[in-house]
Amino acid sequence: MPILRGATWAGGREASVTDAPAPRDAPATREAPWPVARLSTKLKEYLDRLGTVWVEGEITQWGVSGGNVYGKLKDLDADATVSFQIWSSVRSRLGGDFKQGDRVVALVKPNWWVKGGSLSMQVFELKHVGLGDLLERLERLRAQLAAEGLFDVARKRRLPFLPGVVGLVTGRDSDAEKDVLRNARLRWPAVEFRVVHAAVQGDRTPGEVVAAIERLDADPEVEVIIVARGGGDFQNLLGFSDERVVRAAAAASTPIVSAIGHEADRPLLDEVADLRASTPTDAAKRVVPDVGEELLRVEQARARMSLRLRTLVAHEIDRIGHLRTRPALADTAWIVDRRAEDLTRWVARGAELVERQIERQTHQVGELRGHLRALSPQSTLDRGYAIVQGPDGHVLRGPHGAPAGAGLMLTLAEGRLAARSEGEAAPVGDSGDAE
Repeated sequence: MPILRGATWAGGREASVTDAPAPRDAPATREAPWPVARLSTKLKEYLDRLGTVWVEGEITQWGVSGGNVYGKLKDLDADATVSFQIWSSVRSRLGGDFKQGDRVVALVKPNWWVKGGSLSMQVFELKHVGLGDLLERLERLRAQLAAEGLFDVARKRRLPFLPGVVGLVTGRDSDAEKDVLRNARLRWPAVEFRVVHAAVQGDRTPGEVVAAIERLDADPEVEVIIVARGGGDFQNLLGFSDERVVRAAAAASTPIVSAIGHEADRPLLDEVADLRASTPTDAAKRVVPDVGEELLRVEQARARMSLRLRTLVAHEIDRIGHLRTRPALADTAWIVDRRAEDLTRWVARGAELVERQIERQTHQVGELRGHLRALSPQSTLDRGYAIVQGPDGHVLRGPHGAPAGAGLMLTLAEGRLAARSEGEAAPVGDSGDAE
């Protein structure tokens, strides 16, 4: 509390006076802090100097009370939200209807309530963001992503014929979820779904859809992912044109089916998806085959195969019948008879050739026998000659080989004789023969 310091009253006694208060603009210190009211007043003075400012954001809360509007405006990219209020007099001048989820531009003035210590934005003008501006931004992003090749047809993958597990990204308790599940199970009752719920409208859409796609893509059992929403106006679908959603779909290894259900304004997710379905119901029909149709196709294929086989067998039966009616096959005895005649002829020819060869060889053997006999020593012996061999068995060619007294062996035409040499004999006359 204030301190009384020495002062002198008129009666001569020292009096106490209160210290002079600190100047209003003096800085606050621990010894001289500001009152809360002064701080709150300072904040109001500072914010009042800011004046009015145009801001852009998304309405996340819109409530009407007593003709006044109390709501919240969220930044389009960052996690920042401010409260705003629209007095009934201003609201009556606003053109168009506004609701939660609308993207707007507002002329606001910060309003600090000194007594309650709260900040709100008083709105003086409010209008929707121009469609042309949104489309221009969207087209710039579309051109950028197309230049990177994210929309190329070559990148799109074929869907599995019969996926065992289908991933579904959609809003909680939405008609899109019911349509996909009902139509898919009507077509193939055994199909299994992994459903991940995400916001499909508003500022939470991009982040939650990206997280859902990444979660299902990481599941090895999920073979195809459907991102479904039951249509809506252009601004409500902006979350599916968010760059984060588009890049997450492009990076997924699992085929993506976009079933946003909006024909007039196609979100960028439609461009990057492997398949675009016009509605959630259409997505279910294109992802899951109809069991009745497939059974009919199987029966038709079996019928075609059976008809083809019957036609082929009948053709071969007719072909064999035509072959059997030919003269060559009508009477098969000619085959045996003709071959029997040929066999008889060839047997006779073979016998003739063998006999002729034997005769020729017999004649040749006779000739060789004659030559052999002519050259054989036996012929000479048969004419009265003898072969004289000495004691050592050598044939004697002169008297010197058989001295007197030497034993001799004489080979005659019909036997042998042992003899003894008496030496060389006198020559015989020209008219005599040698003994």
